[in-house]
Amino acid sequence: MQRRTLVALAALAATLSAPALAQSNEIRIAHIYSKTGPLEAYGKQTQTGLMMGLDYATGGSMAVNGKKIVVIEKDDQGKPDLGKSLLAAAYSDDKADIAVGPTSSGVALAMLPVAEEYKKILLVEPAVADAITGDKWNKYIFRTGRNSSQDAISNAVAIDKPGVTIATLAQDYAFGRDGVKAFKDAIKNAKLVHEEYLPTNTTDFTAGAQRLIDKLKDQPGRKIIWIVWAGAGNPFKIADMDLKRYGIEIATGGNILPAMASFKNFPGMEGATYYYFGIPKNPVNEALVAAHYKQFKAPPDFFTAGGFSSAMALVTALKATGGDTNTNKLIKTMEGMSFDTPKGKMTFRKEDHQALQSMYHFKIKVDPAFAWGVPELVREIKPEEMQIPVRNTR
Repeated sequence: MQRRTLVALAALAATLSAPALAQSNEIRIAHIYSKTGPLEAYGKQTQTGLMMGLDYATGGSMAVNGKKIVVIEKDDQGKPDLGKSLLAAAYSDDKADIAVGPTSSGVALAMLPVAEEYKKILLVEPAVADAITGDKWNKYIFRTGRNSSQDAISNAVAIDKPGVTIATLAQDYAFGRDGVKAFKDAIKNAKLVHEEYLPTNTTDFTAGAQRLIDKLKDQPGRKIIWIVWAGAGNPFKIADMDLKRYGIEIATGGNILPAMASFKNFPGMEGATYYYFGIPKNPVNEALVAAHYKQFKAPPDFFTAGGFSSAMALVTALKATGGDTNTNKLIKTMEGMSFDTPKGKMTFRKEDHQALQSMYHFKIKVDPAFAWGVPELVREIKPEEMQIPVRNTR
């Protein structure tokens, strides 16, 4: 009887340890992003970039130190509550070692406490709100994506000049409000006279545009509406209200290629962008562009570069730990770590784990060979030129 019990216990122990053994031979990465929902186009690009980046960074093996990389995909649909529960499930049920994502800032803010609760890393890409590495941050959060301050400060570098009057147009949620706040903080020479916030699902911009025109039309000197917008809706429709008659220009940051089709109507428009495939000159970007053309017969887009960068960061860290996914070891490795990306070198700042990176001041050129307005490089704005505030309170 006793022997039978021992045999049964030994069998049970074998079945329990088998999956644990299998798992220890894997690096499990959960990718939670907007497969569907208003930011679907951004999410799909990130996913493409992540997979291409993992392939490139591991030399095609999809393994680090003999451990196979397994990517578990989850669709948050752009919904904060769903993102939160999917991340908890990824850490607990799927035994994910690390998570990457999400697309929306609102979803990211809901997910941050989950990473802290499970004591596992969440590498944020591409959600932008400053609060993610600011007052809502915790030590398990790293971000390869740019933050609102990087967007705003680089755009301020492009258009903040004496004698310029600016009004802003943004979506009424974390991404838009954080973007405008950071932009406002970065403006040193120009005058900001109005902030216009509209619902994220706005399709009719007439009323908002009229308010912007009323605030700017009688101002002296150069007048600019700076637009911060993501996802659906085309805020550039405000140009239909004959802004030229009032001498009003539009300025904005970079965007995905389909959204930049409307940029063709604004030759000479200035701004600063996070990425455009024709701008950075380095081997990693060359590899991304070549691989993307080969697979899709088209260039990589804005968020593809971000997904690729997140993969480069992860593999750089995992190679440094010898494939060890212990969270504390990874945090120690990643703090202050530099890694190559399609944008050149990025470095995780120790204080808030925000990746410091170059941005690009551009001027739009119309080229009949392209379906979009082409952002021509005016100059690279290096990380050390942008005084990105440390906003976390921990």
